[in-house]
Amino acid sequence: MKLLRADKLAELAAALAAQGYRIVAPIRQGRIVRLAEWHPGATIETSGISTNSVKDFLFPRSEIIDRYSLNGGDFVQQEVAPVGIKTAVLAVRPCDAESVNVLDTVFNWDSNDAFYNARREACTVVSLACVSADQHCFCTSVGGNPGSTEGADVVLRPAGGGEQLILEPLTPKGRALAEAAGGVLSEGEAAADPVAEIPRRFDLKAVREWLAGNFDSPLWQEFASACLGCGACAYACPSCHCFDMQDESNRKESVRYRNWDTCGLALFTLHTSGHNPRSTQMARWRQRVMHKLSYMPQRFNLTACMGCGRCSRLCPNGLAISETCEKIARLCEAKHEGGKR
Repeated sequence: MKLLRADKLAELAAALAAQGYRIVAPIRQGRIVRLAEWHPGATIETSGISTNSVKDFLFPRSEIIDRYSLNGGDFVQQEVAPVGIKTAVLAVRPCDAESVNVLDTVFNWDSNDAFYNARREACTVVSLACVSADQHCFCTSVGGNPGSTEGADVVLRPAGGGEQLILEPLTPKGRALAEAAGGVLSEGEAAADPVAEIPRRFDLKAVREWLAGNFDSPLWQEFASACLGCGACAYACPSCHCFDMQDESNRKESVRYRNWDTCGLALFTLHTSGHNPRSTQMARWRQRVMHKLSYMPQRFNLTACMGCGRCSRLCPNGLAISETCEKIARLCEAKHEGGKR
């Protein structure tokens, strides 16, 4: 068994950096903790959850995917080669690691996205099992758990009351990382600390059944009443993956960008004609919930909500998918109880 003293995470980062890894880890930046590139002297935070997720390093907020230049009277395409930087993402939560499975699927289901895949292949995901949680966490309600290994190449399990970390490689990339860590790791035996107890807040099966038959329910207006359409939830979400493409040009060159976008914004579905098939915030909130909990399971057998709780932590009105699901589950329960009478 490979062990690491919990206060030596920075030494692990330094050892991996010396072996050519770019290190990404949860770093405190003022009042918040963000996943960011680690540098010597930075403290790796292991309490709580970062405001952003590993998605930032697999699917950038903005990237150039094509270039054209003007050569005489002709446009010439300039190759934009996908680049993957050898990266170790340390101490992300199991919900974040599991979200990588969603990204892997959507960026490869109909065609293989070379830009995403180059970064994914170069990335080693190291998850940290959760021994505590807050009121926003609900991974157990959407099929996850605080000790899950899904999507991770390595899992760190706190032991000895948090004084040690058990490092368990799960994949070839994980074993390569453990080897690169060298003498920072020690051999020994330890019992993992119990993972956090996160009560299940709603019946996911009942919610999905309700969604399948209530697309036009007037209750969607109530569910969406607090939504401001700001998009903060999607930008923080580890599995949201919508994007748009924009061209910027001058007389000599045209550059095509791929940028994050979200179905929560009014312009997302606006047609050039002026028609918008989702013209109300109610329709946009419904799309968000349906996509994550109904459409994705139907199409890919994946739930696209990881229960990380970032949406409710960051929403200026405190709105969250979990809240909508709880309301739906209570409706289903009330209907079931009424049917028994």
